[in-house]
Amino acid sequence: MRVNISMRVVADPMSAGAGSDERPTCDTLSSVSVEDPAVGNQAGLPTLPRIELSVVRALVEAADAEQTYSRVLAEIGTALGWELGAVWEISAADELCCVAVWEASPDGSEFRSLLEHVTFECGEGLPGRVWESGRPAWITDVVADANFPRAEAAARAGLRAAFCLPIAGPDGIVGTMEFFTSKPLEPDAPLLASMTVLGNVIGQVVVRRHAQEAVRNHEALTGAILGAALDAIITMDDEGRIMEFNPAAEQMFGYSGDEVAGADMAELIMPPSLRTPHRRGLARYLESGQSIYLDSRIELTGMRSDQTEFPVEVTITRIDLPGPPRFTGFIRDITELKRAEAALRASRARLVETAAVERRRLERNLHDGAQQSLNAVALKLRTAAASVEGGRAVLAPLLEDAQADLAVAVEELRELARGIHPASLTEHGLGLALSGLAERSPVEVSITEVPSYRLSETLEVAAYYVVAEGLTNVAKYASADRATVSVVLNEGTMTVEVADDGRGGADLTKGTGLRGLADRVEALGGRFDIDSARRRGTRLRAEIPTA
Repeated sequence: MRVNISMRVVADPMSAGAGSDERPTCDTLSSVSVEDPAVGNQAGLPTLPRIELSVVRALVEAADAEQTYSRVLAEIGTALGWELGAVWEISAADELCCVAVWEASPDGSEFRSLLEHVTFECGEGLPGRVWESGRPAWITDVVADANFPRAEAAARAGLRAAFCLPIAGPDGIVGTMEFFTSKPLEPDAPLLASMTVLGNVIGQVVVRRHAQEAVRNHEALTGAILGAALDAIITMDDEGRIMEFNPAAEQMFGYSGDEVAGADMAELIMPPSLRTPHRRGLARYLESGQSIYLDSRIELTGMRSDQTEFPVEVTITRIDLPGPPRFTGFIRDITELKRAEAALRASRARLVETAAVERRRLERNLHDGAQQSLNAVALKLRTAAASVEGGRAVLAPLLEDAQADLAVAVEELRELARGIHPASLTEHGLGLALSGLAERSPVEVSITEVPSYRLSETLEVAAYYVVAEGLTNVAKYASADRATVSVVLNEGTMTVEVADDGRGGADLTKGTGLRGLADRVEALGGRFDIDSARRRGTRLRAEIPTA
């Protein structure tokens, strides 16, 4: 096979500028044809076409950038009969680092070790000056060159002449390539011209292979992430067809990746009730570019291959790539989370019920025990007072005082029992119990709405204590003139509100009263909120499921 490569050099291939005054230069070359049968220098170089052909072959056969550099260095160095070659690349730190070294002797030298550890800034040393100028440079004797920091090591290695050429990619210089020989040699213009063109070719190939390696590395990293992810990750195209289905998705939904590739995602993993809304939402997004669900966490229902349904948490995002939209969904099975939440709600409800039972027990004990005993003592005192004949002037006042003290004690026990579980709530229901709270409040209270029928004891107690604590806070802290109370049942939820026209500024995080109310409401599976802007009053709102 015959390969003809023609080159035309229109610029001075020599480096000008930084460096020693002894650095040789050469005249501009008008043209160099590698078809000339014998182009060589005083060192008896082989014909340039053979070097160029071997370099092209190395570029074709090398698998990656690192192998490309090693093969090219070996081909050029061996063909020239020089002792050592090195490739330098511009790093992220904006300095030249050695990425490949070739040595004719396989033993390894001090100079080679130095190359592997030294770096150069722009304009520094032979690689740096070629980087700065973008043109090749030749040094007849590196030991005598003023801008060659490695001179002492080169002298010990017996190296004298050197040349360096730029490696140019599509966007400029990406590195340099230098060679050394043990003889001081004058510049070889045809060789530099040929090497300059080859440097451009090498740069194009290496940049492309770096890009390919980056793509492969990114794909490998992406594959590792998808494979190791605990969440299901599914990618679909603009028609809703599955493009990617990671191992976690296979395990979650019961399909293999090969089974679902190209299939309609909605048909496979969504229950029938969600398929039409999904397709409408996708069509709406493709038409308008608007969606309320993208990049948000939403709870939906998934469907496994055996048609069983289960709760999932989903986040969907659009992949930022040109062309038709593609979407990736991150899906988490929240079955265990939902079970845990249900168990927690049941546990908290049992605690509330247990507390209610204990309050009723204390109420009965106070009413049937201590209160009855005190009433019996009071009766005996009244009997004793009536039966006293002699010494009435002394005993009668004492007996009357004892009866008064007993009356106070009995009233205090009644109040205590009412605080534990108000008797009016048990006997007459929520409406009259709230009316009693309103009458005892020092602030004017209006009850705007309350159910006319009895509720479950748990709901009535919860509503009572929300209103009681709310009115207590109004009286103590709000500086309000009026307050309103409402209890409304609607679609399985009891909503209790206490609002005032006071100064506002209530904080759920401060104090124990409001926090205790919030805990009580949340224990019943409800929600407790406060709206209390300063100088705009306060509104307490509790929403409690009736089931």
